[in-house]
Amino acid sequence: MVLQEEIGKNFYVVEEGLCGRYTVHDEPYRIGRNGAALLQPILETHAPVYLLILFLGTNDVLHHVDLTAFDTSRGIEVLVKIAESSETGAAEKGPKILLISPPRIGKLSEELLQQCHGYPTKSKGFSKLFRELAKSRKLFFLDAAKIVEPSPVDGVHLDEEGQLLLGKAIGAKVLNIFRGET
Repeated sequence: MVLQEEIGKNFYVVEEGLCGRYTVHDEPYRIGRNGAALLQPILETHAPVYLLILFLGTNDVLHHVDLTAFDTSRGIEVLVKIAESSETGAAEKGPKILLISPPRIGKLSEELLQQCHGYPTKSKGFSKLFRELAKSRKLFFLDAAKIVEPSPVDGVHLDEEGQLLLGKAIGAKVLNIFRGET
């Protein structure tokens, strides 16, 4: 809840993070990880949503050998279109959207090497492609790769310090969005 602490009590943050969630893909061993299938019900459950923060993509390239950062950006665009066409924001329009490009994947732990079939190096394309998507769709954008790196413990997840740094950066961005600054 670093974000909630950073932006204060005048805002209500709904955490919908789920480990192992994909943009538009199903996970054969764990049901309910397809972001596209879940987004509309999540938005409707929490409406009105004034700002949707999308921070997905790592699992797409980490677990799918054939997917690239470009494919992931296309998956994110599907989520953006779902949100934009929803009537779950202010005045029954779609919510504002902050797109966060994930950090680059580091050196995977032995455990993750056994579980993951994709190519972590493909995550290097996230920043550029997500920035381009944000620009073309007129979304707010934050590049997490410029702020944090994954923990050396597994090469994917953030450690406590990384969580704190990223939460503070997102908080500052959210406050700027609501102040009309970007």
